[in-house]
Amino acid sequence: MTLIESREGEMTTFDKREEEFEKKFAHDQELRFKATARRNRMLGLWAAEKLGLTGAAADEYAKEIVLAELGEAGEEDVFAKIRRDFDGKSIPQTDHQIRRTMEQLLAQAIAQVKAAP
Repeated sequence: MTLIESREGEMTTFDKREEEFEKKFAHDQELRFKATARRNRMLGLWAAEKLGLTGAAADEYAKEIVLAELGEAGEEDVFAKIRRDFDGKSIPQTDHQIRRTMEQLLAQAIAQVKAAP
């Protein structure tokens, strides 16, 4: 039996480390996805309130914001949708205010996702 044959089926320390890193990366990506979706829902409800939407209309708007994130990678689609909607209704929010709210809500969403069982 050669060294190669004896190692067949055995994981080396490097293989195990690589597998652990891959699992951690996948887990981190899943948490990031959940936190971003949660942030977008909260952001949608915040924007809906500014737009004067309540109840089912506010929930529907929040869903639109969540779906806007799925359009392209990154959060620019979400920002652009809110910016357009605010401009269309003459809602006085600066780009900085919208982006600051996005950052604050993402921090809240990350904390909530991490705290979830």
